[in-house]
Amino acid sequence: MSSENWRTATRLLHDAPNRTEFGETSEALFLTSGFVYDSAEQAAATFTGDVEHFQYSRFGNPTVDTLQERLALLEGAEACIATSTGMGAVSSALLAHVKTGERVVASRAIFGSCYWIVTVLLPRYGIETELVDGDDYEAWEKALSRPTAAVLIESPSNPMLDVLDIQRIADLAHKAGALLMVDNVFASPIGQSPLKLGADVVLYSCTKHIDGQGRVLGGAVLGNDKWIKETLQPFTRNTGNALSPFNAWVLLKGLETLKLRTEAMARNAAAVADALATLPGVVNVRYPGRADHPQHALAQKQMNNGGSLVAFEVENGKAGAFACLNAFGLIAISNNLGDARSLATHPATTTHMRVSEEERARLGITDGVIRLSVGLEDAADLIADVTAGAAAAHAAK
Repeated sequence: MSSENWRTATRLLHDAPNRTEFGETSEALFLTSGFVYDSAEQAAATFTGDVEHFQYSRFGNPTVDTLQERLALLEGAEACIATSTGMGAVSSALLAHVKTGERVVASRAIFGSCYWIVTVLLPRYGIETELVDGDDYEAWEKALSRPTAAVLIESPSNPMLDVLDIQRIADLAHKAGALLMVDNVFASPIGQSPLKLGADVVLYSCTKHIDGQGRVLGGAVLGNDKWIKETLQPFTRNTGNALSPFNAWVLLKGLETLKLRTEAMARNAAAVADALATLPGVVNVRYPGRADHPQHALAQKQMNNGGSLVAFEVENGKAGAFACLNAFGLIAISNNLGDARSLATHPATTTHMRVSEEERARLGITDGVIRLSVGLEDAADLIADVTAGAAAAHAAK
């Protein structure tokens, strides 16, 4: 059977094997900072690009290359650059592409650090930025009626799980001359394929579902070969945003179980979301897989499952949210997500604390909102835990 016909679970194990002459089954870990040459002539030819040879692990490393190849094959991208963190992926993609005097348009509902980059960092360099409510397509048309260099969106968004119409925004972005960059972390590569929906660049924090076991940091930027090699690669190589070989090797191990984990987590998340919706003390539940999600039909169209994240609002505001979190016996309080273990955080005081209160209100991030990343525990145990948390929120003063 040709490798071109392999299905996803098979490809996650066998794509881009890159075995050495020793024939190892697990990918080799090249834990080295540099590489040696057979001659001074070979070294010189390597630096001019006339000879293909590894130079320095900031520029390239065999283990990192294997991860990049496998991620590109998984995503259906021509090329990939792995970065030290997910935010390294976002910042490098934007800063490599956009110049002073150009414009960036972003969805309003983005991760706190992404919000800082768009609203604080880019304007420092004379880059005009504009935020748009994700489901206001008249506002998107207006914002993208002028020349624009890049559009940045998250779908589903962090933390309220808004689902944006990627194809519709891509069409508008391209008319404005922009690249559409999609942060696909919440959906994961298994849950959604932005490039097939018209996106130009896909961004990941590999720390989340790709590792998915709380071990290492990492990021990835995927797109077409020309943009990756001519625009992004010179930036990451010369600014030093490189992924360590060890972290790349750990992420390769994570990829082997990615499909199994994310699909099981999505099933658990759907069960937990349904249970939360019935509990006293819970005011609102947002999960793309539920029929009462505002963009449920769109989620069904462009996502393969509802994902592993649930946002819910409890009674009694911050006091209720804190009481709920503190009542959990199984679910850990952590601002990470996409882990095999279930994790919960209070966005208003953690991930989105630097977003103004007015802006949080506009995004629906009230003091009672909790973001829950559902893991691989037994769903019945998770439901018992959120039931105890909701009861504590209900009783809070």
